[in-house]
Amino acid sequence: PPSEVVYSETTTAYGDEVIQSADVYAAGEEKTDDKFEEYEKARKEEKHHKHLEELGGLGAVATGAFALHEKHAEKKDPEHAHRHKIEEEIAAAA
Repeated sequence: PPSEVVYSETTTAYGDEVIQSADVYAAGEEKTDDKFEEYEKARKEEKHHKHLEELGGLGAVATGAFALHEKHAEKKDPEHAHRHKIEEEIAAAA
């Protein structure tokens, strides 16, 4: 067992909000916030994947809109209808 206990208190201010935390360390040992760091890393990774998922959804909406545009252009521009039909099919496949 450690022979002495060291007490440390930290105060941090963010704008009008003051956050206080107190940590108790045993002599000769260093406390690391591994669980907190793991939590923060997992949270950031979760946000990153959510962001990528939202971008994927936006991409799907954009390709659908482009396919509809090409379908409309195919009807409006019969001279280049074949090209518009091919572009529509490519966009629909994406």
